[in-house]
Amino acid sequence: MKIEIPSKIEKLTEIESLIDSISDKVNISSDIYANILVGVTEAVKNAIIHGNLLDPTLSVGIEYEVNQKYIRFTVIDCGNGFDYYAIPDPTLPENIEKETGRGLFLMNCLADEVVYNDKGNEVSLKFFIN
Repeated sequence: MKIEIPSKIEKLTEIESLIDSISDKVNISSDIYANILVGVTEAVKNAIIHGNLLDPTLSVGIEYEVNQKYIRFTVIDCGNGFDYYAIPDPTLPENIEKETGRGLFLMNCLADEVVYNDKGNEVSLKFFIN
């Protein structure tokens, strides 16, 4: 399945509603639900802010797959991408005071699998539910 939202921060509520709807259909624990909610909203927020530069004429695509073993979300923006290996570790002392840079770290900690495309404008987050 796929949905698209305009690059507006207030549209994150639609993603939360989507996750709630999936959660209602699939029996997942509250811990996994929380991981999905935070991880996916961070990915979409990054796509809106960093990928599409808050341009409301651009959209963010969200594809999702649900089966008995896992839920996978793929978030695609219209941006030029980025080198995900070049993002500084937010847990290092020199980065601890910075207000940005934690989204990717959170996504990597919360999802069971995180995969970026080569361009860096698409990320897939997989969450095992069984």
